[in-house]
Amino acid sequence: MEKRTTNKFSLPRAAAYAVAAAVIFLSGWGLGSGRIILNGNQIFRKSVQKGLPANLDYTSVEQVYDTLKRDYDGQLDSQKLTDGLMSGLAAATGDPYTEYLNKDAAKDFNDQLNGTFTGIGAELSKDAQGNLTVISPIAGFPAEKAGLKPKDVITDIDGTSTNGLSISEGVNKIRGPKGTTVKLKIVRGGTQELNIDIVRDQITVASVTTKTLDGNIGYIQISRFADDTSGLAQKAAADFKQAGVKGIVLDLRSDPGGLLDAAVNVSSLWLPSGKTVLSERRDNVVVRDYPAKGNPVLAGIPTVVLINEGSASASEITAGALHDNGAATLMGVKSFGKGSVQQLEDLANGGVLKVTIAHWYTPKGININKEGISPDKEVKLSDDDAKNQRDPQLDAAKAMLIQP
Repeated sequence: MEKRTTNKFSLPRAAAYAVAAAVIFLSGWGLGSGRIILNGNQIFRKSVQKGLPANLDYTSVEQVYDTLKRDYDGQLDSQKLTDGLMSGLAAATGDPYTEYLNKDAAKDFNDQLNGTFTGIGAELSKDAQGNLTVISPIAGFPAEKAGLKPKDVITDIDGTSTNGLSISEGVNKIRGPKGTTVKLKIVRGGTQELNIDIVRDQITVASVTTKTLDGNIGYIQISRFADDTSGLAQKAAADFKQAGVKGIVLDLRSDPGGLLDAAVNVSSLWLPSGKTVLSERRDNVVVRDYPAKGNPVLAGIPTVVLINEGSASASEITAGALHDNGAATLMGVKSFGKGSVQQLEDLANGGVLKVTIAHWYTPKGININKEGISPDKEVKLSDDDAKNQRDPQLDAAKAMLIQP
């Protein structure tokens, strides 16, 4: 989850972005490793660090620089050297969600948050072993069509190993002009090696889609929690309420996350004002509770939330909030498991630092980081189901809602 200090979808001054692939950069729609979750409020945070000097001693750094400048047989770029220093500081935390983004990467980040970019349409993260991993391919776009799946480990990009690459570096290698091809070598399930060629395309992702299913059931699919999600979801809720639907399916499958405010607003469509949506903890101490904002137009309407291994961050917050408050039944398979909060702050050079500042917990005090949220009813979707356009998870949700 990521946070920011403004409610605009731009890179703000002294801002905090919080997305999470998230960050959650996508290989084309880069929300990055942290999954993007942002909110519009800044909280004073007391440092939890102990024993660190007030400032770093850069004597040896200057020595390395002087030696490179004097002896390196090649052309050096001062900006790249500076970027390398800041990348190294962030990487030294050992946290895959803490990362330095240079000016170009920061611009890409902002562009991608707006939902239009050129790439393959798959979000990347890193697993516990530091491998570049697919969080989720975006439905209907090149990565999914080529067969990429959540949890696939990308070992090579265009014949070059991904070992040691940051998420943003992996994203940059995968992205490219529309119509060009990127060659990925992946490992699936720990043993199966596959080579997948994917043609890049323009990716435009709608954050909310709706329809009415058989049996007068309202269906809301959220592909990411974006700047327009709250308004679109509120309109859908009002329309379904007026139509007198007998149930709601909230489809958060393969939703990598997005704005924290949007997750709170969507949850508030079911939860009365004041009900806890999530709690944020720093050094295991609660620093803030996020309550529902009222106007629960869908309260009391039977609801099923669909989740899968690609549901992360803001989608997990929403699923956890509705589940823990008894407002919905969760169905599908265990979610991704992204329970930390990232803040992105603008730097003077145009770059951005993304740093883990806290962890979030469900209303019942559960941190799903690395564990994910388990559904109340597990329903799997096989490769054969997907190939033949069957959706047993949605079918099970409809069956539960239309039963007498």
